[in-house]
Amino acid sequence: MKSISRVAFAAALMAGVAGVAVSTPAVAQKKNEQKGGGPSLKLSKDVQNAAAAAQTAIGAKDFAAAATALSTAQAAAKSDDDRYIVAALQLQSEAVKIQDARAANQQVNEAGLKAPLEALIANPKTPAVDVAKYNYQLGIMAANAKDNAGAINYFQRAQQLGYNDPNLPLQMVKLKMDSGDVAGGAAELEKAIDAQVAAGQKPSEDLYKYAIAQTNKKRMGPQTANWIKKWVVAYPSAKNWRDGIVTYGMTQQSAVTLDKGQKVDLYRLMRSAKALADQYDYETYAQWTYDLGLPHETKAVLDEGKASGKIPANSQSANDLMRVANQAIASEGSLAPVEAKAKAGANGRIALNTGDAYLGMGNYAKAIELYRVALQKGGVDADVVNTHIGIALANSGDKAGAKAAFAEVKTAPRTDIASLWSVYLDNPPTA
Repeated sequence: MKSISRVAFAAALMAGVAGVAVSTPAVAQKKNEQKGGGPSLKLSKDVQNAAAAAQTAIGAKDFAAAATALSTAQAAAKSDDDRYIVAALQLQSEAVKIQDARAANQQVNEAGLKAPLEALIANPKTPAVDVAKYNYQLGIMAANAKDNAGAINYFQRAQQLGYNDPNLPLQMVKLKMDSGDVAGGAAELEKAIDAQVAAGQKPSEDLYKYAIAQTNKKRMGPQTANWIKKWVVAYPSAKNWRDGIVTYGMTQQSAVTLDKGQKVDLYRLMRSAKALADQYDYETYAQWTYDLGLPHETKAVLDEGKASGKIPANSQSANDLMRVANQAIASEGSLAPVEAKAKAGANGRIALNTGDAYLGMGNYAKAIELYRVALQKGGVDADVVNTHIGIALANSGDKAGAKAAFAEVKTAPRTDIASLWSVYLDNPPTA
């Protein structure tokens, strides 16, 4: 069986560091006040003179002279205004260096950005919008340095301060996932998807696949099932339905470990959704129903597989299985005597088994009748019976009744199986 492989996740999950766009105030030449869009500054004379020299040097790309002037300004700084202009010019100098290195295709060293960014974040003169932006930039730098915890902290501060870069939500997802916080990453991704939907956008299919792969890797069964349901609601193709079901519980790498009966109920879902993909699906499904003592269903599945061309006419395994299924059907004979025995039984076990036989025959009315007898008499797993009542009602066209039966299933993993069936009823494959 083919499960969902690692997917190419959206590129926006981890954008690299872009060129830093720094808005630094021009140093007042005549008055110690800033008249631009930045903060109003009153600079001490020594700092003003050194800062002016540094700004001229940066413009000339004389970074050594700029560093000397900024060291002088930093030593003379006495106020938040002084310290602000020093940090802002240090940031500008480092940003210009990086831009020049990129333009020349040289290696970029971002380490020099950290100190002025942190100084500006801590300075009360820094406008709030810039504080948010600088936290985001530090988050990008931390992420690129593989410091996931640091990056998450910076990004969270940026979010709290109102920073709304479109990449930020998905960057948070990737960081949390990579740090092992899959539940937290999945919660962030759910918020990001909900925001896209609310904005009238259709989230990329890769986002759902990424969440499925990550939660499945951690064997988070209910969460994996939840993301599979979200995926097939958004992208309800037959292939997606099959891949989602297989990923959930049909392989050794699946999120949950299911018994054969539970897997057959998922095969029944694939059959109803016309999502059985190939010879393997049909023959495995048929074999397992035979193992469970349901030869009528075995024969019906094999007949469908051959009619669809998925099972070759010369398949030895299918032909052998058909032969023994036909023998079992002939030996079994009419179910009427067994049905009478089931209704007279002390518990519901015979009624359940007889209902399953009728389900396999496609006699859904009889199956439902016997299942209800099983529930009434007790001594059976009510979750199994309600699942099978739901399947029989679904296949007979009673959507509301089926969903009501599935809602009666109370224990995992059958709650997930029942929920997948209910989602299917509202979101059948489109192709």
